[in-house]
Amino acid sequence: MQQTSEEESSTKVSEKIFSDLEADSNGLSEEEAARRLEKYGPNTLEEKKENLLLKFLGYFWGPIPWMIEIAGILSGFLGEWDDFIIILIMLLFNAAVGFWQEFQAANAVEALKSQLALSSRCLRNGEWKAVPAANLVPGDIIRLRGGDIIPADVTLFQKGYLSIDQSALTGESLPVERQEGEVAYSGTIVKQGEMVALVTETGNQTKFARTAKLVEKAGSVSHFQKAILQISDYLIFVSLGLAAVLVVAQLIRGDSFLTVFQFVLILVVAAIPVAMPAVLSVTMALGATALSKKKAILTKLQSIEEVAGIDILCSDKTGTLTQNKLTLGEPVLVEAPGVQDLILEGALASKEENQDAIDLAVINALTDGDSLKNYEQVDFQPFDAVSKRTEAEIRKGDETFKVSKGAPQVIMNLCSLDEAQRESIRKAVDEFAGKGYRTLGVARQDRESGRKWLFRGILPLFDPPREDSAKTIRQAQEHGIDVRMITGDNLAIAREIAGQLGLKNNIQVAEEILAGQEDFDHLNSGIESKIEKSEGFAQVFPEHKYAIVRALQKRGHLVAMTGDGVNDAPALKQAEVGIAVSGATSAARAAASLVLTAPGLSVIINAVEEARRIFERMNNYAVYRITETIRIMIFVVLAMIVYNFYPISTIMIILLALLNDLPILTIAYDNAWLEQKPVRWEMRKVLTVATVLGLIGVFETFLLLILAENFVDLTQAQLQSLVYLKLAVSGHLTLFVVRSRKAFWDPPYPAKALFFAILGTQIAAALIVGFGVFVEPVSWTLIGAVWVYCLFWFLVEDRAKLCLYQHFKLAGKHHQRFLDCLQKLFHS
Repeated sequence: MQQTSEEESSTKVSEKIFSDLEADSNGLSEEEAARRLEKYGPNTLEEKKENLLLKFLGYFWGPIPWMIEIAGILSGFLGEWDDFIIILIMLLFNAAVGFWQEFQAANAVEALKSQLALSSRCLRNGEWKAVPAANLVPGDIIRLRGGDIIPADVTLFQKGYLSIDQSALTGESLPVERQEGEVAYSGTIVKQGEMVALVTETGNQTKFARTAKLVEKAGSVSHFQKAILQISDYLIFVSLGLAAVLVVAQLIRGDSFLTVFQFVLILVVAAIPVAMPAVLSVTMALGATALSKKKAILTKLQSIEEVAGIDILCSDKTGTLTQNKLTLGEPVLVEAPGVQDLILEGALASKEENQDAIDLAVINALTDGDSLKNYEQVDFQPFDAVSKRTEAEIRKGDETFKVSKGAPQVIMNLCSLDEAQRESIRKAVDEFAGKGYRTLGVARQDRESGRKWLFRGILPLFDPPREDSAKTIRQAQEHGIDVRMITGDNLAIAREIAGQLGLKNNIQVAEEILAGQEDFDHLNSGIESKIEKSEGFAQVFPEHKYAIVRALQKRGHLVAMTGDGVNDAPALKQAEVGIAVSGATSAARAAASLVLTAPGLSVIINAVEEARRIFERMNNYAVYRITETIRIMIFVVLAMIVYNFYPISTIMIILLALLNDLPILTIAYDNAWLEQKPVRWEMRKVLTVATVLGLIGVFETFLLLILAENFVDLTQAQLQSLVYLKLAVSGHLTLFVVRSRKAFWDPPYPAKALFFAILGTQIAAALIVGFGVFVEPVSWTLIGAVWVYCLFWFLVEDRAKLCLYQHFKLAGKHHQRFLDCLQKLFHS
């Protein structure tokens, strides 16, 4: 099928633009494009590159580094040079760890961003090909269609129109129409239509780059991060409060202010979760990288919590639950003279270069593919979710006519049909639907028909379910996720496919539920209840998706919604997890928080599983940090008030902080427990578990101090060494306790990185005490006894953890039974 030449159309655009840009209708050559890319630079907004040295030095500036630096200065002033050296090492170590962790996270994010880079259909060397948007140059010719984000400033040519959303640039709420010869700007979104355009400005020369207020600001903070920051603030206040008590008590007893102040500074630094931002960033970034390997790319790292917590997944049928491999069945003729005539007219209302699955299925059904060469496609209006049909103006010799294909009900409304014809067509469509076929109506308008649309026939298409869909749906249900099918097909097809996939058939027609509703943000409770009880939706338009998401959210659900078109963007933005499926438009990908690079429901379920593991790692870290702060701060303050001596020295606190940080950094690589139900942040549970474990830690350490002082002949310095060893060993063993909600010996087992990091730091702590490095040495017999003592209390802590989680589980069941009783009472 011949296309109207771009050369003819380009004459309607100012020839001066083509002349100034040294462009022609065949596009640039690859060599010329490379030369211009060198001249104009990449088609991206210039990003301010951070100086790595300045970034590293920034880790020496801030409240925590200041506290360490003041402690170091005081050590030097007091002549305690061993302490000074260790404090300096601690300062450098914290800076290096923070810098490296952030550097890792940034690299992971950059890798994810590169996978989400836009591409454009560009004419190079006379052929249409996909070109990265960053490589576009002035003089390039690109094709734009519904759902595209316009990648550069362009001048439109070739017959047609575009409906463009310019809200990101101008704030206009309504789309504007642009036609041949007019300008469209970078960053705006094509809502409808299809045209060819000439690139005039790229990169920082575009209107978007010149007029947009580019303000660097932090990304939005998720609920989980807010909770972690609240925990950090809480621990800081607790630490400072206990430190104040300690300072007052020791000053009253006559201790030197400088000595007490130096000790307290280091104690607070060790107790406060300095590494928390770095651990969170790396855990999320590495998790997101793991997700990308499973063909699911997070557009925002903070979305991990939402992915882990979804309890309803509204899934598109085509391409996600089905194979999106359409084959043509036996057509039904109405006005068409023959089957191949009907298929030909359907093919003329298609565009092969758009690589649309339906268009290709129709074109491939032609017995003589060369027959399309006898026709010229003068104009083409692509399918969109609003019109639900394509339309083309065709020329053959002196004859011109129009053809259209689309949803049968839409094509029927286009034509003048009597009730008998409508009933016959509806019956055929329903029969096909009962077999799982979707159908297309084909119509033609020409001089012979008096320029009226004639219904030519029905093209049945079959898209079989994916082989893994039924199994994956069962897997999703086991994970506490209710899968609800969303399809634009009619009710019969939806129910047939639902039956094949093992879904319930309580599927409703979206249009019927939402009939007469104009404000989807404020649906009445009756409609919200109907939507919640429905197990799938048929004949869905994009605006219905938004209404479904809003209704489910108001009923207390965390919702994931899939989509692929520009009109799906509002629903994808509204959902806790908007999922752009494989092959989605640029606009849908920009609105989504999760972008799939492979088809199928299994990709989404894999993403949920990985997100829950990431969430669990962060949750475990939160419990560990609270436990350790309570253990160290309360014990030290209590011991000093009761015994009036320092249970551990300044240098021991620093060593403790250094050795504790090493295993923590490997939490991001740990094998985490996979929760079978949606996970949400439960502050009460975290604080309860951490507080109980922390207080057990205080008790066991204080008991060791009492036993050692009364029954073992040790100097005060050796007693400090023993307490230091106890805190180091039990602190690291606590990681094995909190990393799983099951007994420590049950899978999932610790990752090698975590296990060997803990083993290494345990050996290091034993060697420090055994050989007296920076501390007073004690006998290896005592070191062994401390190990046995810590292992005993490790078992006690693990049993306490199991009892706590069992208590929460039972309490949750009782709470659920109470809610179920209330619900039954309410319904009765």
